[in-house]
Amino acid sequence: MNMFTPEIDRKPSRDEAEAALALLRHWADGKPGTELRDLDPAVARLVDLAPEEYPALRRAYPDEFAVDPAYKESLPDLQNGPSSLIKGANRAIQHVGISNFRLPLQFRTRDNGDLTLETSVTGTVSLDADKKGINMSRIMRSFYAHAEKTFSFEVIEAALDDYKTDLESFDARINMRFSFPMKVRSLRSGLSGYQYYDIALELVEVDGVRRKIMHLDYVYSSTCPCSLELSEHARRTRGQLATPHSQRSVARVSVEVKDGECLWFEDLIEMCRDAVPTETQVMVKREDEQAFAELNAANPIFVEDAARLFAQGCQADLRIGDYRVVASHQESLHSHDAVSVLTEGSLFEAESLDPKLFSTLFHVG
Repeated sequence: MNMFTPEIDRKPSRDEAEAALALLRHWADGKPGTELRDLDPAVARLVDLAPEEYPALRRAYPDEFAVDPAYKESLPDLQNGPSSLIKGANRAIQHVGISNFRLPLQFRTRDNGDLTLETSVTGTVSLDADKKGINMSRIMRSFYAHAEKTFSFEVIEAALDDYKTDLESFDARINMRFSFPMKVRSLRSGLSGYQYYDIALELVEVDGVRRKIMHLDYVYSSTCPCSLELSEHARRTRGQLATPHSQRSVARVSVEVKDGECLWFEDLIEMCRDAVPTETQVMVKREDEQAFAELNAANPIFVEDAARLFAQGCQADLRIGDYRVVASHQESLHSHDAVSVLTEGSLFEAESLDPKLFSTLFHVG
């Protein structure tokens, strides 16, 4: 049975609202602020709770305040709270941590001793389904404990051991990215200059198995074999001057370094240079520019050729296990790029690719 109650549905008048407010204030008179806020936080504002009911807060920064153990113990720690505080699906997280914290680190080189380079570090651990979160600063603190050492994979392993223990995690990863300078001679003039190579060292531990990975972005020029032949055809058959198209290209070569082996930065760079010798140049005079044109004509490559040439170099080095080659020829003919991906072994297998993978291979000089 439906009942119509006009008194409930009717919108109150202003006089009635003022009377209700007066009644609320009369009820609130003399009651403590906590009771008013328990009823509704808005009530305290409606009844003009006296200012003295609120704590008097200092606005000046307390330089003299010092944290003692008891105070530190009293601080809330929601990130490491109980599983009841977890939001969303009760699932394990494969990677959680910090990305791109930077510091100057020393690296051992093959040819020039120790070298200090600004390094971007990413550190992550796995997180059990029943853990709320991790203390992010522990990753940095663990890493800084090793920051004065000359870095190698062994030092990275020690850092990973530390923060894996601190964070009570079963899997962990460290990725260190930097720009490595290497002096390169020009082709004919005898000049030399520094070429900078984007390199990353990565240490991954999953299910108790550790794998060491080195990533290198190698920048080169690629002359299209088809365009080269068409240009020569125009010259030969019609006496028509024509130039083949070539473009700046980038290959990201990622290799697993086998246990007990030492693969220097310079070794991987030279392997790429042997595979595809048309590396972009640093110092160039006219004779070098002409030499570069001749070098490109002697080494025309499609993006498929580039992937296989780099793979051939990886396969020939017994220090390298699994590997991946991602190549991008940033076309001067087309409005799009030509790309290829070649992998060897389970480490780099992936059915799905990051949608922005190839855009990260764009080299800015």
